[in-house]
Amino acid sequence: MSEYENLKMGEKGAWVSIVAYLALAATKLIIAHYGHSEALRADGLNNTTDVIASIAVLVGLKISRKPPDEDHHYGHFRAETIASLVAAFIMMTVGIEVIIGTVQDIINQRTNEPSILTAWTALAAALIMFAVYRYNLRLSKKVNSKALYAAAQDNRSDALVSIGAAIGIFGAQFGVFWLDPLAGLIVGLIICKTAWDIFKDATHSLTDGFDEEEIESIRGTIAAHSDVWAVIDVKGRLQGNQTLVEATIHVNPDITIQQGHEITDEVEDLLEKEHGISYAHIHIEPYESGES
Repeated sequence: MSEYENLKMGEKGAWVSIVAYLALAATKLIIAHYGHSEALRADGLNNTTDVIASIAVLVGLKISRKPPDEDHHYGHFRAETIASLVAAFIMMTVGIEVIIGTVQDIINQRTNEPSILTAWTALAAALIMFAVYRYNLRLSKKVNSKALYAAAQDNRSDALVSIGAAIGIFGAQFGVFWLDPLAGLIVGLIICKTAWDIFKDATHSLTDGFDEEEIESIRGTIAAHSDVWAVIDVKGRLQGNQTLVEATIHVNPDITIQQGHEITDEVEDLLEKEHGISYAHIHIEPYESGES
């Protein structure tokens, strides 16, 4: 299956998330309003940001499927990362709004006993989001989509957030009314933390950051080839969910150009087999005596 077909399949997971988040956000916000629950309201706003994030993933996946053109020689894979960056800013804004609102409620002691219905709503939402998490997790592994895998982890976080909201609401039923706004505050902090993690990963990728341990693993795979006498340099960067690798290797100086070409093909095949890297550029140079 090609990378473009994988991206198309990955869109199914984004659509599942969007539909689930829209339904849950509307349900939670309505019930929270009539049930007087700050925790469920914050959870509903959290799902609203998740709708935006899922739409960003969907748009990014669609743009990423566009083939290379005259001014995008490597394709459009980074559109997915840019969309994640935009979603992070929106999520952070909503998270801060939730924090400010719940802190004001705690300071001004605007606490009411929330309806028990709001607690059961939060628990039901947690079960739904856990099912969405399992679906997207399986799909992300099947299509090898890092964006969809990240979305699946966000689905799991949302299930845990809903459980936390339910705990706060149940606590308020026993007279500890401040537990409900406190749970809302914690939800706001989780939204901001999730936004920060997405922002950090996206900016790291867009500035061509790459995991050092993975580079060393790639170097080891290249060095394991019997005709590679030395690995001089290995560089990697992410293009959306695609890994691009450049490496310089030294080989026997007496081989023919054809033999050198075959070695690079074999190294590229190794990288695809061992690391799933389908975009590698291997440069060969003659080995000189005295090199370590």
